[in-house]
Amino acid sequence: MLAVTIRDGGALELAEHPDPVPGAGEVLVRVRAAGLNGADILQRRGAYPAPPGSPPDIPGLELAGAAAGRGPGAPPPGGLL
Repeated sequence: MLAVTIRDGGALELAEHPDPVPGAGEVLVRVRAAGLNGADILQRRGAYPAPPGSPPDIPGLELAGAAAGRGPGAPPPGGLL
């Protein structure tokens, strides 16, 4: 997958990463749009940790897209998240 990636010094770069695999209770989303919020900007500066289990070099807490897969125990298509 391609993702905006935080590099040394806080520079942002589009880079290739392994495709994610949804874990238990998780839904994989094919992202169509993403935004950076205040927490992402702080993460870029090294002043805010990535959420547990999230890659520390890929910001983006806000996104929109379509479900592309689900892990064990994740809600079915059309189910409430």
